[in-house]
This record gives sequence, C-alpha cells and structure tokens, in this order.
Amino acid sequence: MLAGLALAAPAKDMSAQDVNPFEIGGAIGAAVPVGDLGDVTDLGYNATFMLGYNPVFLPVGLRFDAAYNEFGISDTDGNVNIPSFTANAIFKLPTGGFTPYVVGGAGLYRVSAQLFGATESENRFGWNIGGGISMPLSGFKVFVEARYNNVSGEGGSTDLSFVPIVFGASF
Repeated sequence: MLAGLALAAPAKDMSAQDVNPFEIGGAIGAAVPVGDLGDVTDLGYNATFMLGYNPVFLPVGLRFDAAYNEFGISDTDGNVNIPSFTANAIFKLPTGGFTPYVVGGAGLYRVSAQLFGATESENRFGWNIGGGISMPLSGFKVFVEARYNNVSGEGGSTDLSFVPIVFGASF
C-alpha cells in the first residue's frame, strides 16, 4: 500500500507541472461597425494575435492583444482600418469543459481612413469589453468571442465603435 502511494505521488506532481500558465493564440472573424462608424462603413473583418498569462489556481488572467480591423466605406472606393494594441483582464468561470469568460481592457488604437487616394491617420485611446466561450481540446483550446470596442474621439472627432465576432485557437 505504501509503495502504491509512493508511485502515485510523483505522477500527481508531474501533471501539475504540465499546466502552462502562458498561452499564445490567434483569431479571425467579422467586425461589425456600430454607431457613427456603422453609418458610413460596411461589415469588416478582424484578425487578432494574443499572448496571455493565466495563473493556474486563479480565475483572473492577463491577455495582450494585437488586432487589425478593416471596414469598407459605403458607396465609395475607400476604407477605414483600425489596428490596436490592448492589455486586457480575463475572468474565467471555472466550469470544466466549456468555459465562459468575460474580457475587457484598454489600449492604443490607430485609426486610418483612405479615401480618394488620400490617407489620414491618428492614434487614439480606446477600451473594450465582451465575453466568450472556450473549450479545451487535445493540446490546445478553441474559442468564440465578441467584444465591444470604443475608440475615443479627439479634437471634435466622433467616437468610433465596433464589435469583432471571432473564432480562434490558443496553445
């Protein structure tokens, strides 16, 4: 019996070491313009690269996102693109298989508009909040997520808002 306990103890320690709190991932999907941005642009797309830190025994983690959103301007040959770099807190509800979570943060958004061959760009502060559901698979996780993004207006310009709805994977 003691020999059995001695053999089981190292196996338990090894499985705890297999849990890596760091993750890397990416996501792609649609970006839905809302508010003033939705009045002048069409449905766009989003591509996101992420780095995360999720402590093993805590439901709260940290995630850094680099995202690119692009929208075509309605009825003309132009576009608006909004790359962003954000720091986000992520709160996961510990449920087992499917894991719902809430994510939100703030960061730098670079708004660029190209119209009739001319391009205007400016850096702005912005924030985001949303949620998703992740599911662990063999060696990685897949997730679906939606987040409301608000990019602040500066110098009399309007706030810009959009909602990326993405599907992604992380390792």
